[in-house]
Amino acid sequence: MPSSSHRPRKRFGQHFLHDPRILEKIVDALSLQESDFVVEIGPGEGALTRRLLERTPNVETIEIDRDLAEILIREKIKVHQADALEFDYGVFPRGMRIVGNLPYNISTPLLFHLARYAERVRDMHFMLQLEVVERMVAAPSTPEYGRLSVALQARFRMKKLFNVSKGAFRPPPKVESAVVRLEPLAQILHLDEDLLRRAFSARRKTLRNALPGIDFAALGIDPGLRPENLSPQDYARLSGAI
Repeated sequence: MPSSSHRPRKRFGQHFLHDPRILEKIVDALSLQESDFVVEIGPGEGALTRRLLERTPNVETIEIDRDLAEILIREKIKVHQADALEFDYGVFPRGMRIVGNLPYNISTPLLFHLARYAERVRDMHFMLQLEVVERMVAAPSTPEYGRLSVALQARFRMKKLFNVSKGAFRPPPKVESAVVRLEPLAQILHLDEDLLRRAFSARRKTLRNALPGIDFAALGIDPGLRPENLSPQDYARLSGAI
């Protein structure tokens, strides 16, 4: 077992989860079977990895930090020493289960990247900044609802599982955290990413001003509404129309 002397690197956003109760709660939430294939993003010192390996031998990890990757490899843990933001998750088998304590400084772009592989994933369980989790699961017309909410809700059914205090990490982050579950929808909604970006960059404007040139009446959508009032289904209809 590696020493806890590894100095967390700020440039990688490293905050190592060490609370055994939280680690067990995450593993219990997965209800792993021996045949499951698990991909862990950011294993760090391997505290969660070892618990996953107690349930299934099919665990592979993605770790950007070369020093940590070498420690895990010495333990015979399968490591892809790579940047999770650029990794091709299509190399893993369909039905994979992805888990991780995601670096908070890249969590949003990483979630957008992983959403592209939704059809290959059985589920995903992530430790994230509480604020990000609340944005992910937010309902339309609430302050937290935005581009991330729509993009993920078009592909996944999501549920916040439990909060995690700062003291569960080394070093403690400046923010509270939460664990969230994402399960791909049977029918994934197809969205135009440029449309979504334009809409939420002008979220306080009415639709007719935020997205000029679209015949909202033909789609049965009130052009006086604001981008934050539309559901993921509404955005899928808009995307199909353009």
